[in-house]
Amino acid sequence: MIKIVENRRTFIIVSIAAILIGVIVMIVNQVSGRGAFNYDVEFSGGTSFTIDIGQEFSNDDIITIVREATGQEAPQVQRVTGATQVMLRMRSIDKETRESLIQTISEKYSLTNDAFTYSDISATVSEDMQRSAVLAVVVSCAAMLVYVSIRFRDIRMGSAAILALLHDALVMIAFYAILRIPLNYSFIAAVLTILGYSINSTIVIFDRIRENRGIMRRVDFAELVNTSVNQTMRRSIFTSCTVFLVVLVLYILGVSSIKEFSLPIMIGVIAGAYSSIFLSGSFWYMFNKKPAQTLKPALANAGSGNNKVVTNVGGNSKIVTNSSAEAAERIIKDKKVNSSPRRKHRKHR
Repeated sequence: MIKIVENRRTFIIVSIAAILIGVIVMIVNQVSGRGAFNYDVEFSGGTSFTIDIGQEFSNDDIITIVREATGQEAPQVQRVTGATQVMLRMRSIDKETRESLIQTISEKYSLTNDAFTYSDISATVSEDMQRSAVLAVVVSCAAMLVYVSIRFRDIRMGSAAILALLHDALVMIAFYAILRIPLNYSFIAAVLTILGYSINSTIVIFDRIRENRGIMRRVDFAELVNTSVNQTMRRSIFTSCTVFLVVLVLYILGVSSIKEFSLPIMIGVIAGAYSSIFLSGSFWYMFNKKPAQTLKPALANAGSGNNKVVTNVGGNSKIVTNSSAEAAERIIKDKKVNSSPRRKHRKHR
């Protein structure tokens, strides 16, 4: 049986390390001028093109033309499936740059101006999208906190579940920064999907803790959590592997927009399985853990004041004052004498 509670510090340190790596990458990218995240047009504002080329083309050729015309290193080029159209997304460009880009692509593929459709997304709209994304995550977490707390009638289980969900969201955000995955509408969908998936696995574990709590009445919380998590671990791992394999196929066979959605989902599935198994139960244990009571403070006080520590026959200790210490010791000695075995003498006839 895996000791989940006893090794909780190691599991928490691993999670913190992954999140800190993401924070460091964000800082480095921000200082280098690349931006903490790879914001898409929806989040940063920019220009979007839809071009009907009308013939076969290569995405690499389009990317090269856009880079040379705009000077941007990472334009998004997506081919429309089953058609000869391409969608371009890039940071905001001025009128001269836009006309230069249209002219270059027109000369390359012999197009007219009617083949081009473009739109600009202002920074104000992108700021609204960022606020909406944060609000969606906060509202979802708050609703799940209320749901879990009501279902298990324990606010500590709800709090532990929310900490595990925040862990999953932070790990996904960290990998968005590390892998430079475009931050767009798919980001909101991916985060909310993982929050809903992860809370399901956590509820299964908490439900087993509740069942075992009624059966294992004489065990402490650490053994209760370890037993419950180990009983549900196989189910959690198999479910996560099944979902991961399905999303992996989508990532391999899908177009770029599907890959931008499926890659964070795969990361979130791993993070969700990790938090459900190794963190959620430990968080609940930490919320229920009571400080261990020891005799060290008592012994210190006994040696410094007018107190004395007396140990009885059963091995229990208590503190008494010097005025009654001698009387207590005499009582203990009498109990030892009375409790000692007596020899039985047989009468000889």
